[in-house]
Amino acid sequence: MKYADVDRIYQTIPLDNLPWNNETPPDALVRLVQEGKVRPCRTADLGCGAGNYAIYLAGLGFEVTGVDSSPTAITIAREHAEKRGVRCRFVVADLLGGLQEVSGTFDFAYDWEFLHHIFPEDRETYIKNVYKILSRGATYFSVCFSDDDPQFGGTGKYRTTRIGTTLYFSSESEIRELVSPYFTIRELKTIDVSGKSGPHRAVYLLAEWR
Repeated sequence: MKYADVDRIYQTIPLDNLPWNNETPPDALVRLVQEGKVRPCRTADLGCGAGNYAIYLAGLGFEVTGVDSSPTAITIAREHAEKRGVRCRFVVADLLGGLQEVSGTFDFAYDWEFLHHIFPEDRETYIKNVYKILSRGATYFSVCFSDDDPQFGGTGKYRTTRIGTTLYFSSESEIRELVSPYFTIRELKTIDVSGKSGPHRAVYLLAEWR
């Protein structure tokens, strides 16, 4: 998805109609916290959108920085955090750029259903940026659409959504190849994830900086 299109989407489509905007944190993220696989620490929410999950973690004591390329999304996220009385930092930054706007390093970073917006030719740039902002031994968590998923009426790698965005559907082997040069993989599997249009299949990654 082109970054300019993301901001247009947030400007023109109500949050309730955005397929990725859910106020309830996903079960997979909640389990990471409940099982103690991640504990309150400096955290980066990459592609944070309206900030729902950043706000959830901040409410549990995480020191969260939400990053998104859409100024409109970041404005919404800041408003949501203020209304909930939760302290978060939100910054506008191109996650394929230099990330000068993102200061310091993090002990935990995650992208929830964001990676499928990045096409293969840009993914190495992205994963290098994730690696760059993490501290030694940090945890990286990612969930993106699986090519086993029947969503959007096809079995192809590239599929168009009802709001006109094009997504790339990944295999476990592609994710392994992408992250292995930078991270030690702790878990890599395909899971079922609930969504606004029904359940879908997603590739789940939990990895450690090395």
